[in-house]
Amino acid sequence: MKNSLNAFKSKRITAALLIEDVEDSIVHYTLHISKLTKAALDLINEDQSLNTHFNNMQAAKGICQASAISILAEFVVLYNDMKAKQVSRHAGLDVKLHQSGSSVNGASRISKAGNAYLRSALFMPAMSAVRHDENVKAFKEALVRRGKKKIQENFAVMRKYLTGLWAVYQTGIAFDSTKLFSDIHKKA
Repeated sequence: MKNSLNAFKSKRITAALLIEDVEDSIVHYTLHISKLTKAALDLINEDQSLNTHFNNMQAAKGICQASAISILAEFVVLYNDMKAKQVSRHAGLDVKLHQSGSSVNGASRISKAGNAYLRSALFMPAMSAVRHDENVKAFKEALVRRGKKKIQENFAVMRKYLTGLWAVYQTGIAFDSTKLFSDIHKKA
């Protein structure tokens, strides 16, 4: 919405009514987001287990309050006995091979058949982690050396982060990127 507002303000022909409407919408949605965030935090603080998971997730570089709330909300509805690969498939971050018959092998890509909210909640934290966590940065650089495309690198980091956050959720131990990105993962 703020981008729309800036676009409207940059044009001379935009009616003042449109600008005022967008400004009102921004105020409305900002208040609504604050109200929902407060309600989510109240629920998390009332439950010791949720509070522990919430704090342990925020130990990961790039995971802030909003991301932790979103990811935790998606995790609590999953079965606790799910394996990391199943959670990755649930999020639509599993690799889908493109084959046609016995002779055509296309490029692989993520399936996107899963939970778009979980993928969305992981995107920016994973990109932030690449910039601020040396282990994640080394992992991505290893993918670059292996000739992966930028989008493949990004989704690989997201999948790896999802695996780590799911382990945090299952074990109750704070996120530690040294356990998730070992030396094996950082080599070309």
